[in-house]
Amino acid sequence: MAEELLINNTATKAEKYESLLPQIEALVTGEPDLTANLANIASALKYGMGFFWVGFYLVKEGELVLGPFQGPIACTRIRKGKGVCGTSWEKGETVLVPNVDEFPGHIACSSDSKSEIVLPAFKHNEVALILDVDSDQLNDFDTVDQEYLEKLMRVIDKLL
Repeated sequence: MAEELLINNTATKAEKYESLLPQIEALVTGEPDLTANLANIASALKYGMGFFWVGFYLVKEGELVLGPFQGPIACTRIRKGKGVCGTSWEKGETVLVPNVDEFPGHIACSSDSKSEIVLPAFKHNEVALILDVDSDQLNDFDTVDQEYLEKLMRVIDKLL
């Protein structure tokens, strides 16, 4: 198991992801506990990519319930179809929001959050959890983030 992440802070965003994703895979390989793996993934993303907030919401009894995260305190429960996370869950797809203030029904867990990307992971073709990544900058996420974070979600699918 890795004791620290090796990330070149002068690298491009794509290069950082190229370096980070194999390290995350190595970190979770052989560890059967989902909570431990999600906690380490959240930390690796926060510190490896410098994100403002990174966390997971798990589908439990018809709601998204806050799971492991890194960053300021967060909303504890989110209903299906509500906010960016609930929309990603309902649609079963990635939702990229350049400006959260322009997203209808956005749930402001932190007023410092300005942009967001949310991605689902699947178990038996059903959304089992959501990865929520927030930035304190507008327009901070793009197709590079979407491409690499969707690759990460396929790794997470295998953990479920």
